[in-house]
Amino acid sequence: MIAAAVRPRGPFSLRFSARLAGNATRTTSGGPLVTALAAGGLGRAWQQPDGVVQLRAPDEAGLDELRFVLALEDDHSEFLARFREDALLGRALPRLRGFRPLRLSTVTHALLRAVAGQLITARRAREIERTVIRAATPQLPGTFLHAPPTPATFARFAPAELRRLGLGARRGATLVRLCRSFDLERLRSLPTSAAADRLERERGLGPWSVGLVCVEGLGRFERGLVGDLGLVKLCAALRGRRVEPWETAELLEPYGEWAGLAGIYLLNAWRLGLVPLAQPRAA
Repeated sequence: MIAAAVRPRGPFSLRFSARLAGNATRTTSGGPLVTALAAGGLGRAWQQPDGVVQLRAPDEAGLDELRFVLALEDDHSEFLARFREDALLGRALPRLRGFRPLRLSTVTHALLRAVAGQLITARRAREIERTVIRAATPQLPGTFLHAPPTPATFARFAPAELRRLGLGARRGATLVRLCRSFDLERLRSLPTSAAADRLERERGLGPWSVGLVCVEGLGRFERGLVGDLGLVKLCAALRGRRVEPWETAELLEPYGEWAGLAGIYLLNAWRLGLVPLAQPRAA
């Protein structure tokens, strides 16, 4: 096990960022973040009172993976400064400023999350994700954590097998087809637009799925979660009427290259009651 002490670039709270980040591959229930690494073995991370984040991993590849997963080098100060007077986010940014969405260790895991989460509740989607990973990847000795999936993990499955694990037939077919057709992990080496274009050509992947892979798999914020059910509800509350999923693109458009981060901040701000909503007119 080797160690690194990293001071994050810009404001960062590991406690805040990892609050809902547990899944079949990682946990914060014991205090520090403990995660199964795609590079092999377990990684650990915790933040000191002075802001420094302590990392532990079996090797340098594991430390690099932890830096990526925690987004330690991705300073979002420009986002905070640019939108501090924003009508929707302005009140929330001081509360949320240390939050950064954690990434997943593999693009494959992000794709699984994207197809599992299509048009169902987040809770049910996470249940399916956990079930599939626990059935598909090995458990790390001495833990209840499982290894992050890779393209080879799902390339060996038939869609019918994934259906028995809760993943719908079409969604399972999409996952298997992509894992068999090209190396998903290489998408991280491409510009965001090229990676997104490659995914958008595939049947079964829409704007929301591509946005999620970009944010949680590639660590990029240019693509928003267009069509996210939470954003649909927020958009409806803001506009005082029923809205179509595509209208969330209009909600995110003002945030430009920060659309992915802005959408997640909007969801958190709304949950905290910090998004100003139009008051209904008195009868």
